[in-house]
Formats: sequence, C-alpha cells, structure tokens
Amino acid sequence: MLRRRLIPVLYLLNGFMARSQLFKNHQLLGHPKYHVDRLVEWDVDEVIILDISKEFETFNTNRNDYREGTATELEDFIKLISTECRIPLTIGGGIRGLTDVCRRIQNGADKVSVNTILFSNPEEVEEITKVYGSQSVVASIDYILDGENFPRVYLRSPNALKNLNLFEEIKRILDLGVGELLINAVDRDGAANGYDCETIQKIVDLSSVPVIACGGAGHRSHFVDVAQKTDASAIAAGNIFHFTENSYPNFKDYLKSHGENFR
Repeated sequence: MLRRRLIPVLYLLNGFMARSQLFKNHQLLGHPKYHVDRLVEWDVDEVIILDISKEFETFNTNRNDYREGTATELEDFIKLISTECRIPLTIGGGIRGLTDVCRRIQNGADKVSVNTILFSNPEEVEEITKVYGSQSVVASIDYILDGENFPRVYLRSPNALKNLNLFEEIKRILDLGVGELLINAVDRDGAANGYDCETIQKIVDLSSVPVIACGGAGHRSHFVDVAQKTDASAIAAGNIFHFTENSYPNFKDYLKSHGENFR
C-alpha cells in the first residue's frame, strides 16, 4: 500500500499569506515566502498554494515586508519560492487556460490546481492534461452541504451554475484526464470541527485517481479520523499549520504513533 501524504495548503490574497474561514473571512499573515521557508524546513511531503484574490497575477506593490526579494506578480512569486523549494509545489488560482498553466510551470510549479475552469471551460482542461500529462493537473473542487445534507459544488463566481451535484460533477471531471482531486468542504473551512469523512469516502469510492481531503482540521486527532475512516490518498490542511505549536513534524509523528502509514 502506498504511504499517504500530509499536505499544507497556503492561501494567497493580494500577495499576502491569508488565513481563511468559510471562504469569506480572511486574516492576513504577512510575507508568503516566510511560510514556505518554514514548510521546507519541516520537510513536508508537498505544498499547495492557492491564490484566492479577486484580481489574479498582480500583487499589492505597496508593501514593505518583501525584504528577501521582490514579487509584484504571481510569476515572480513562483520564481522566488521555487528556487529554494525542494518539495513538490502545486500552484492554483486564476488559471483560465493552457497559457496560464504554461507560465506557472515554466516558472517553477510542479503541478497546477484548476477550479473554475473545470466548469466554465472543461475542454481547455482536457487540452491541459494532454499537453502536460494527468500527473501535472489537480482538480480542486469545493462543496457545501445543502438543506438536506447533500453535497453540492460551490463556485465563487456570482454567475456560477447552482445546485450542481458533487458526485455527478466529479464523474464528469475525471473524464477530463485530471491526475488528482483536491476536495474542500466550504462549511468546514477554518471551523476546526473535523473533516467530512462520510463525503470524503464516497468520493474516494467513485474516483479513479488519488483524493486529497481538505477542510476542518482543528486538532491532530482530526487527521487520525480521516486516516482511519477514509481511504483518501492525502490529507490537506491550511490554518492549523500556521502555528508553531501545531507543527507539521509533530502531526506526522502523531499519525505514525497511531499506526497510520504516512511518508
């Protein structure tokens, strides 16, 4: 059996690292490079960086905390961190087509995470997987539970289609040739109340590619719950890794002490 991965997810908001809650409340945490440097020191399995800005590509240039190099565009930022990042790096946010993917990979990303384009232009996703291979494309899918506790796709765009059945959409997205699924529960984002293990396992059962579970980590025991109750290939989390006392190495040791097979 392949060993599972424990993956930190970092959120970029206008060039700053941000702590996210319910996809709508954000606390800025400073220079993103410092957070990446800490993850490199911890020797994490992978890192996923998602740009959640409304205006992608250009960073806030009126900032005074870029003491280790400048980054006024997303490409600059990828270059800045990839030169020292010895771990697999996935970049997501603002990908509208093949050209955006090319720019991210040429500047140092190992993989890209695509979200909105999965629904707005799926043919382009299919083209991306053909050009760069399935292993380079992570399908990032956010979901919420409706009034009947059934999972529906969540899209940020105000003009997005509503009430999309999560499971049906995943089946369609798998046909595009993506290599992994990153599943994020919106109503658990930053809530620290544990993962939606029931939905995660249902997704794993229908998926032909590795599933990365995200949304809800608030205690190290939550990671054990996912490991014991689901067959997810990887567990991802964001906010919890911003605190030194909840450091990544400690979580890894905790999982292994419970007999879980992690890298």
